[in-house]
Amino acid sequence: MADGAKVVAGIMPNVAKLYALAPNKRGLQDALLTPVQGVCMFIAATEGFNRANTNISLAGACERVKALIVEFKHNTSARVALRGYISCVTECPYDGAVDSSEVARLAEMLYIAGCDEVSLGDTIGTAQPEHVGKMLEAVVQVVPTKILAGHYHDTSGHALANIDVSLDYGLRIFDASIAGLGGCPYAPGAKGNVDTEKVYDHLIEKGYDILGNPDRIALANVAQLARKIVGR
Repeated sequence: MADGAKVVAGIMPNVAKLYALAPNKRGLQDALLTPVQGVCMFIAATEGFNRANTNISLAGACERVKALIVEFKHNTSARVALRGYISCVTECPYDGAVDSSEVARLAEMLYIAGCDEVSLGDTIGTAQPEHVGKMLEAVVQVVPTKILAGHYHDTSGHALANIDVSLDYGLRIFDASIAGLGGCPYAPGAKGNVDTEKVYDHLIEKGYDILGNPDRIALANVAQLARKIVGR
């Protein structure tokens, strides 16, 4: 991530909105020196994943992200949005099944601290719709539904079904990945986030409008380019 600022400079102003991931204070400072419209911070819902991903305990990760949010608020204007990510909201590759009440606690913490959006991630992509429903049942009790986002990897092919459950709970924001690219080095075997084209087609078929009305042909062209770059 050391050359993130150069990447931003090469992209701007050719995108509608660009967010930068800030895993620590240095990352936050670097991000705020660029013209990005949003900053993302993250935490995992389990002890094992936090230690594997960032070499810190769950309690330590909570303190780190709260301190980063304070730093963010002291150094930004209203033009920059803040997004919080929670990884492993249903299952962890190290600790197994995740307690929904713990996810709700972390989501509430991010909301109270000042996050404009909170993204709930099935990082390893094994969640069944009933698992997502149980998790959301806990989270929507403490966080406004309008700021929640679903982030579902598609390892087991249930991402679209998990989106459907999320729609039933009132979520209207979903993360997706061109050509289904992605994954995580600390989630062995996990596929990328759900394919953007699949999400687009699925939501249109169900009668939803897509914010910004993306060009479907352009999405296909970008996916073709992405597959070519990675040799797929």
